[in-house]
Amino acid sequence: MNMRTVLSADGRLRRAFTVADVERMVEVGLIGPDERLEIVAGEILPMSPKGARHEALRVALLEHLFDHRPPGLRIASEPGWRLGETLYLEPDLLLYPSTIPLDRLRGPDALLVIEIADTTLGFDLGPKAAVYADQGVPEYWVIDAATRATHIHRRPGAEGYGEVEVVGAEAEARAAGAGVSVMMGALGEG
Repeated sequence: MNMRTVLSADGRLRRAFTVADVERMVEVGLIGPDERLEIVAGEILPMSPKGARHEALRVALLEHLFDHRPPGLRIASEPGWRLGETLYLEPDLLLYPSTIPLDRLRGPDALLVIEIADTTLGFDLGPKAAVYADQGVPEYWVIDAATRATHIHRRPGAEGYGEVEVVGAEAEARAAGAGVSVMMGALGEG
């Protein structure tokens, strides 16, 4: 039997897991059903626990987007997004056309992916941005929960995003494809 491997961040070969492998591990109790994780290139990545500041901002942003969304737009909060056999992500918010079921949504179909970073800013701006760009996600926002600055990534390509703009908390962040905008500093505490 040929085992799939992946070169990990530390330069060592590791066994590559599929989404199906991990689902089976949950079924048999090797991984708890409530464990938060993502799978990137076959590596199982535990997710940081959600902090109060992160959750308050996510809830306030979700309420704002829901109240101001244009017709035909769906908003998923922390969806399990299967983008391939060895890629499973749980973005904080995912905005996409209501004409496409979530289980068939591919990267280029997403209108906006949002990650709120409280303790994961470097990862969300680096490796995770590269994954979303590689998947063709047209617009990716990383919101710094501490400062409420929004890092807007556009023009995905093989080398990452071709355009990155940082919008301060008191300026309006606009997502053209999704038809929404928000001033992070004006949001309540959720």
